[in-house]
Amino acid sequence: MSNWFRKRLSYRLTRDTVLVAMAVGLVLNLIQITLDYFSARESMESEVHALMEISQSPASQIAYNIDVRLAEELLDGLLRHPATIDARIIDSEGLTMAAASQSSLSSPYRWLSDLLFGESLTFSSELHVKQLQDLPLGRLVVTIDTYHYGLQFLERSLYTLVSGLLKSLALSAALLAIFYVVLTRPMLNVIGALSRVTANSPEKIRPPVPAGHGEDEIGTMVGIINQHLEAIDSSLVQLRSAESAMKNYSSQLEQEVADRTREISEKNSALQRGNNALVRAKEDAVRRAKGRANFLASMSHEIRTPLNGLLGMLGLAVEGELDPVQRNRIEIALNAGESLMNLLNDILDISKVEAGKLDLENIPFSLRHLIEECATLHAQQARRKGIDLVTEVDPDLPEQFLGDPTRTRQILNNLISNAIKFTDKGLVRVKASYSAGSFRLEVIDTGIGMSKQGLHRIFSAFSQADSDTTRRYGGTGLGLTLCRQLVERMHGQILVDSSEGTGTHFTVTLPFPIHETEEASILSDNAMEALRDIGVALAIPTSYPHRPALESQLRAWHIPVRGASRHPEGILLIAIDGDDAESLAYADNWSGTGVVIAGTQINQVSRHTRYPLLSLPMRRDELFQRLCQAAGIEIGESPGHQADTPPLQPVRPLSILLVEDNEVNQMVATSLLKKLGHRVDQAENGERALDALESHRYDLVLMDCQMPVMDGYETTRRIRQNPAYDGLPIIAVTANVMQGDRESCIAAGMNDYITKPYNREQLRAMIERWAPNPPPASPEQP
Repeated sequence: MSNWFRKRLSYRLTRDTVLVAMAVGLVLNLIQITLDYFSARESMESEVHALMEISQSPASQIAYNIDVRLAEELLDGLLRHPATIDARIIDSEGLTMAAASQSSLSSPYRWLSDLLFGESLTFSSELHVKQLQDLPLGRLVVTIDTYHYGLQFLERSLYTLVSGLLKSLALSAALLAIFYVVLTRPMLNVIGALSRVTANSPEKIRPPVPAGHGEDEIGTMVGIINQHLEAIDSSLVQLRSAESAMKNYSSQLEQEVADRTREISEKNSALQRGNNALVRAKEDAVRRAKGRANFLASMSHEIRTPLNGLLGMLGLAVEGELDPVQRNRIEIALNAGESLMNLLNDILDISKVEAGKLDLENIPFSLRHLIEECATLHAQQARRKGIDLVTEVDPDLPEQFLGDPTRTRQILNNLISNAIKFTDKGLVRVKASYSAGSFRLEVIDTGIGMSKQGLHRIFSAFSQADSDTTRRYGGTGLGLTLCRQLVERMHGQILVDSSEGTGTHFTVTLPFPIHETEEASILSDNAMEALRDIGVALAIPTSYPHRPALESQLRAWHIPVRGASRHPEGILLIAIDGDDAESLAYADNWSGTGVVIAGTQINQVSRHTRYPLLSLPMRRDELFQRLCQAAGIEIGESPGHQADTPPLQPVRPLSILLVEDNEVNQMVATSLLKKLGHRVDQAENGERALDALESHRYDLVLMDCQMPVMDGYETTRRIRQNPAYDGLPIIAVTANVMQGDRESCIAAGMNDYITKPYNREQLRAMIERWAPNPPPASPEQP
């Protein structure tokens, strides 16, 4: 019952109201008590001062007349005041003339009074008569007990608090009754009416509006409740109608479900048949892909084998004694064969990428040196067309990256070669920079450009911008396709921007990580400081295309760069192309530290001058070397141009067994080996090779892989089974270049791998790498 009463709204309203009222009343009472406290202190002091003023005149006369009896009567009169506990008259010499005192009252509430007003207060007043104002008569000293006033203050405070509490209680009772009558009882009537409303009631019961509440919140609430009950009744009618409709449509829905189920079953069957067809198509595609891979491998082998003989014979013929016309014809045939070889390599590379069989290296390499080497390689092609090939490598480009240098060189060579091919005038610019973890390469030309339609198919295999381009410039359209595939395999991006007649701009971004290295550099601090002290004077026109790259690199080294005409001092860097007598004369008359001549046709200048020559496009290390050479500064050899392995030294004549089934290739290889100074024996297949090894001792074996009777793999395995041939180097010489061919050769026991067609330098390098050490000299020899 108690909990039910506490849950009533009237009780909660009353409780909250009373609590608030009591809190406010308590605050107001405390304020009133505080004001009363200060008033009590003021009243106490006023009353004591009035008592002192009344007693001052008699006390002055008593002190003047020195009447002790009257003094005692005056002091006794002062003690009749309930607060006075001590009174005395002190003469002018500080001696007590008369004194009276009584004890203080004791009470359990005295500590509170003492806390508020203090235990006692002492008042003093100087005594004097009107006729003798300057005559000191002494002092009247009165000590009062504050408990008399404190008790009065405490009684008033208690009355204030108790009366406030009683008022709050009375207000609580009145509010409880009012809230019950005005709020709780009408609400209980409404709740009772609502509790009788059920969904199954035959009559529609509606709660009545309580009397006197038609316009207030309760009446409004009851009206809204009745509206909701009407809506519920309407919803029930609609629900019953919907149930009836559902029953009518039930059979129709069941029929539709059955029809849809049958349709889904038929579609599932069709989907299964389609999946089976897709599986068969996938298997057929895999078979065709394997067949194409086998065809490419076979085609590669069949093409490379005669191509090796063709290029080998042409190479041997060029080295012979020929008249100029014959030599020119053979050189044209040799170049055509090499172009055919490059086409074959592009086709195989694209096939490897599409088949996912292209492995990428992740080794340290210098992008700066790679770009400079590629630019130098294509500079002659640009000079023949009368255009400039300019390299602008960011001086802050990191020295080493991790990636695949071979494929990066392939991308760069294709882009530069393409740009030169389609540019008849102007220049081709190669820019390189590194930022935000990505290497950025740009190849910009001023060539024929491309239309918007050409841009959409430029990266498609065997496609060029348009048919007229193919007729005018030739080509297969494989180079850019291969570039795109290689860039994507490196997780990079290649973009092209072009318009007809304004040139083309290729941008390649590759996410190469930087490789930290402590490799030594020719850019020594001492030499650099010396060059900074000397400075460089440029005698190169501002329109010269190579000047920005040269000037940017010099300023990156913090070498002062000045104009030669205004500052004839330091190292003169002058650009001369061809036989420019005036520029050579200017260099001869230079009065500075030294002269460096730069140019794109530097070979023509070398016949006319003794100065250091800088070939353009610029190579950073060569620029530094030529500046030091002109200034007479000695430096070491550039590590960037050193080989990764010690230089190969000429080897002694070797006895070599050539295992080859093709007669033309036998003739080519035999001729090349004999020109290298080696003795050669031939074997047509693996069985003949095993017989030759049993009858003769050989220093090295060149082994073809595809041969009749016994192929090179089986032959190598049988050779390795004989302990007598453990140290015999076996070099695979094959036309197979697909992925896994090298691994198959190594797994069979071969030491290395060279692909057809090969030239004399490749064959020389391979033999010198694996040539066995000469046997030790016999002790009998002198």
